[in-house]
Amino acid sequence: MAFDPVLETLCLALRDDVVAPADGPALFLRARYCSDLDVLPREAWLCDQSFKPDYDVLIRHGFALREAEDGTQYGLVCVLPPRQREEYRALLARAVTDTRPGGIVLAAVSNLEGAKTVENDLKALCGNVTSLSKNKCRAFWGHVGDGVDRDLVAAWSQLDAPREVEAGLIGRPGLFAWDRIDAGSRLLAQNLPALTGKGADLGAGNGYLSREILQRCAGVTHLALFEAEARALPLARQNLAAFEGRCDFHWHDVTKGITGPFDFIVMNPPFHTGRADRNDLGQGFIRSAAGALNKGGVLWMVANRHLPYEETLKAAFKTVITVADTPYYKVFKTVK
Repeated sequence: MAFDPVLETLCLALRDDVVAPADGPALFLRARYCSDLDVLPREAWLCDQSFKPDYDVLIRHGFALREAEDGTQYGLVCVLPPRQREEYRALLARAVTDTRPGGIVLAAVSNLEGAKTVENDLKALCGNVTSLSKNKCRAFWGHVGDGVDRDLVAAWSQLDAPREVEAGLIGRPGLFAWDRIDAGSRLLAQNLPALTGKGADLGAGNGYLSREILQRCAGVTHLALFEAEARALPLARQNLAAFEGRCDFHWHDVTKGITGPFDFIVMNPPFHTGRADRNDLGQGFIRSAAGALNKGGVLWMVANRHLPYEETLKAAFKTVITVADTPYYKVFKTVK
């Protein structure tokens, strides 16, 4: 498994500075796996992860996963804050709420992703914090005691609440294009014909593409939405409530394959993890789509025009047509 400098730095703090509770597990928000987690016994961790690929890795290595927030408090709460400000502030606030009086909140962030800013935010919540630097990252921790700003905790806990993006469409901080309609997805929707039959939306997010299809295409009998981020699925259900019975929802890592068959598939695949470009993600989506389509089935896909997907498309499909080509995006129609 690739080196994870942020997680290694968090584990360094656990080895050298932060004392884990002896009476129960440590809660780990946005948990990821690496071998350094062996700094504590496996049973000393209770992990929380909404991103299916990371969730699956933790399960595979035998970690316990928290399925829902239940009000339990813990002596130690570890957290890997995400990049988006409203989302990470809400997560820090929930980490403080999940920590019992006298307990510790421990976080780690890459310097490139604003470690010092996030450290100052934890300080604003908890009072004084302690930190260490390693691997071009910072780990920092604070005690949950009399210095906690409870009003700020309450306010920040709501920062990632769902909100309306446009009439009838709900988004949420931390999701892809959470505060707008993504320009690539909009371009794909504008180029779709009158689709028919059974289809799938891969990497469906909050359901924008699926909503456009079901509004316009009376001949679509059923649409399956596949999405790796669990936080997006309740929004997709809400955004598609008018089409109950014509769609279903799957928390799923699309790169591992999907079960078809489908007459058509639409997708705007992800192409990065954090700051790093990940061409393999889109390529995995393409292969999964090809494997799930009927013979003669059609994939409609939009991608940033610089991404190297053409060869993968040509290897997986009989026909590949570029139906739109802008300075920023390409829309492909491919036939199996």
